[in-house]
Amino acid sequence: MNSNTRLQMILADTPIDIVLPAIAQLNLPNWWLAGGAVRNTVWSSIFGHECGLGIKDFDIAFFDVEGNRSEELAAKATLTEQFPDDQFDVKNQASFARWRLGSRTYTSTEDGITDWLHTATAVGVRLDTQGQWQFFTPYGLDDLFGGIIRATPAHTHNLNAHNKASGFLRRCPYLRLA
Repeated sequence: MNSNTRLQMILADTPIDIVLPAIAQLNLPNWWLAGGAVRNTVWSSIFGHECGLGIKDFDIAFFDVEGNRSEELAAKATLTEQFPDDQFDVKNQASFARWRLGSRTYTSTEDGITDWLHTATAVGVRLDTQGQWQFFTPYGLDDLFGGIIRATPAHTHNLNAHNKASGFLRRCPYLRLA
């Protein structure tokens, strides 16, 4: 079984599988569900209930050069109305550098996700127009499946990456630092 198939099998019948069709209905340009929801769902599946990392929110990244914050807020409001018990973080990667100090301008959604702090967090999933799963895994899936916390190349000396890694280790003792 290839890594993408394994990832899809782990995410099937989880909250991710439930929210993906709703996200797809928003028709956000070049969107991906990525980040902690994907990572923590996989780690909880692999390491069990002792791994205290649940879904805090659903990180949805998209790219629209012409878009503004109202597009993000409207998407978040729509999803929150459908799933009132869940949190959604919807961010246009095209405008990220305008409001996040120290961020560089991204050229695509994939460019933004590739720049996230950890390799196991830089994993995106989405549904295409036919409802088929698609995957974006710029660093592969070995770290995600192996419970390895590794900073992405741009963040190897980033204090935030180190601090987040420490938090992951406190909540899930089966993880390892690379």
